[in-house]
Amino acid sequence: MIKETPTLEDVARIAGVSRATVSRVVNGTRNVDPQLQETVRNAIEQTGYTPNHAARSLVTRRTGTVALVISGAGGGSDVFVDPFFGRVTAGVVDFLRTRGVHPVLMLADTDRTRVEVVEFLRQGSADGALLVTTHAAESLPGRLLEAGVPTVLYARPGRPMPVSYVDLDHQAGGRLAAARFAGIGRTRVATIAGPLDVHASQDRLTGFREAMARNGFPYVPVVEGGFTVASGAAAMRRLLAEYPEVDGVFVANDLMAQGAVDVLLAHGKRVPEDVAVVGFDDSAPALACRPPLTTVRQPVEEMAAKMAEVLITALDDPEERPRSVIFEPELVVRASA
Repeated sequence: MIKETPTLEDVARIAGVSRATVSRVVNGTRNVDPQLQETVRNAIEQTGYTPNHAARSLVTRRTGTVALVISGAGGGSDVFVDPFFGRVTAGVVDFLRTRGVHPVLMLADTDRTRVEVVEFLRQGSADGALLVTTHAAESLPGRLLEAGVPTVLYARPGRPMPVSYVDLDHQAGGRLAAARFAGIGRTRVATIAGPLDVHASQDRLTGFREAMARNGFPYVPVVEGGFTVASGAAAMRRLLAEYPEVDGVFVANDLMAQGAVDVLLAHGKRVPEDVAVVGFDDSAPALACRPPLTTVRQPVEEMAAKMAEVLITALDDPEERPRSVIFEPELVVRASA
């Protein structure tokens, strides 16, 4: 005897609620009492009910997918190597999978791939876009806005526009690093900045310089890096050649800080006794580094999850106005400073 496929009515009967309530939970409608949601989900698990996504999409005009668009990772496998992009992806996936929404990863580092992303979304192949970019002049936010695609950015757009975004107070992070050096008595401090065409790099540098000035240090030597281990190592070699008396270095991300520490040790410098090092992000390299890095924490996974939440809210309510959500950094003290 063939067992019949469980229906919404079966779930409603087990849960002791109406069919309409079950439908609202299955379709992810907001404003459903959390306890009712839990009851319905338990009934769904008990009955083995599987929503008919094809039928649901006809009613809701939703695909149940969103595009996670990454620009600035260098293309190819680099997106899976850089801990920042991996953490963003993890935060998005963890949030969406509990809501029955699936991310589609799209890389957009050329004009051709940017056009493909816009056309994919314009055709309704996904419900909206989560855009992560390190390019200050990135054109995708404007293109997606013009195409009417619901979009949320990780980091503020390069120019003001009515689009939602999630960001960190990067200047506050720079100030935290400066306060750490002041607190441990370092007086010959330099910094390795990230690419200076990136807003986050500019803000981290501005916050650091301003806080150092308030502590009585009007000039801080700066070398620009590229957010990679190799660029951090090259910048540190340059700093040692031009500013050999340096006793503290603020580095704008943990990958570059790892490269800087390697160079310091290779030059016979003790970390932190001779040169203290503070990184930024609190990513895996901070713990892998020897000694482990003191760093400014950027809660990337939480920020990525919030980005996904803002998009889902906008999809549920098209009248929702654009939002900005700003997270606060935190200094994590380890052995390097």
